[in-house]
Amino acid sequence: MKSSKLTLMIFIALIAGIFTGWLFPSFGEKMQPLATVFLNMIKMIIAPLLFSVLVTGIAGHGNIKSLGKLGIKTIIYFEIVTTIALFIGLFSGHIFKPGVGFNIAASDSMMSAVNDMAKTDMGNSTWEILSNIFVHAFPTSIVKAMANGDLLQIAVFAIFFAIAVCAIGKKAKPVLDILTSLADIMFKFTEFVMLFAPIGVFGAIAHTIALNGLGVMYNYAKILLSLYCALIIFVLTVLIVVCKICKVSFRGLVGAIREPALLAFTTATSEAALPKAMKIMEEFGVPKNIVGFVMPTGYTFNLDGSTLYLSLAVLFSTQICNIDLPVSQQLVMMLVLMVTSKGMAGIPRVSLVVLAGVLTSFHYPLLGVAILLGIDQILDMGRTTVNLIGNCVATVVVACWEKQFDYEKNKRYVGISHNHPINIKSFVRYRRILKARQQNRESEVVNLR
Repeated sequence: MKSSKLTLMIFIALIAGIFTGWLFPSFGEKMQPLATVFLNMIKMIIAPLLFSVLVTGIAGHGNIKSLGKLGIKTIIYFEIVTTIALFIGLFSGHIFKPGVGFNIAASDSMMSAVNDMAKTDMGNSTWEILSNIFVHAFPTSIVKAMANGDLLQIAVFAIFFAIAVCAIGKKAKPVLDILTSLADIMFKFTEFVMLFAPIGVFGAIAHTIALNGLGVMYNYAKILLSLYCALIIFVLTVLIVVCKICKVSFRGLVGAIREPALLAFTTATSEAALPKAMKIMEEFGVPKNIVGFVMPTGYTFNLDGSTLYLSLAVLFSTQICNIDLPVSQQLVMMLVLMVTSKGMAGIPRVSLVVLAGVLTSFHYPLLGVAILLGIDQILDMGRTTVNLIGNCVATVVVACWEKQFDYEKNKRYVGISHNHPINIKSFVRYRRILKARQQNRESEVVNLR
């Protein structure tokens, strides 16, 4: 019931933010601190939550031998899905041709900012990029990793910590008990912070609309439609199909994560949705150790929406300069993006940084990056949401692959999206189902369906 009300409040805040930014732009621009404070509150949860969940998930089960197999399966899935995302973006760029006939000029300040992005050091060769990612995964200080919010480094430290806990055995039980309590406390902490979500969403949307204006939607309509259509194609042809193979309802999953997905969309920040999404995926039927490993790893290696956007943005950037890329060159650029997109975590405006770096390495103009900079926030809203959904689906896939997905637990969510309120009668039934589930009266749920 609380979740339903909070989702409604977030949606109302989204609409209110749009109208505030549109009708009162000077006031809307001043609302950014509301979003910043909310995101800071989320960020202070992530490190202790991720560490405690991952350690208790691995050490609590005591099955260290399966960890290596879990990691290999996770990386294989990530690589397959992100490769498909790259080619869907490339395909969409050829179909929609978003850069053809585009006549908006980039300002000098935008070009200056993009030139600075192109200088960001991500490595000059494939080997350098891969080695940088590998080295970066191992923190010199866990305190520094937590302060920077580096999910991959926290996950690596937590894995080694969990292995040490298992090796010590009963002597480590007090520490494991403390971390179990810490995980429970941080999930409750998350519930408290989520009460401020509507305020943060209002501030983020009001600032975005005030800064860009609704008129920007018309000027950039072609690239906006191209990206969002490509994202929809990816969801329909990949994520839904994967869920079908795993015999898990995609509608049920989206219904379960609708709140964190809405947060990811409105704030254009994956971190805002991570704590809530992790808790929901555990309740959805994915074991704690898989959620704790796959989701933070996915934020480095499984950014489906961002990788799709990169391939589409490459074609956009060349099309506006009337550059006709041969197929061989496109394939080479896709291979480069396949590698560089894996190092995107932790850099502001990371997708544009990668795009600028790739275009520079192939000696193409950066005009397209400067133009995209003007609406990056709006584009980021869509790709961040798909990143989140893709990582939630990944946890289900890996859990099914490991034969650890709890289909009995998942039954609690099957049918919620099908009974979503569309009229008064179904709305009343929907509320009664939620109340019955909250009180564990499953027989009444069956009758209400």
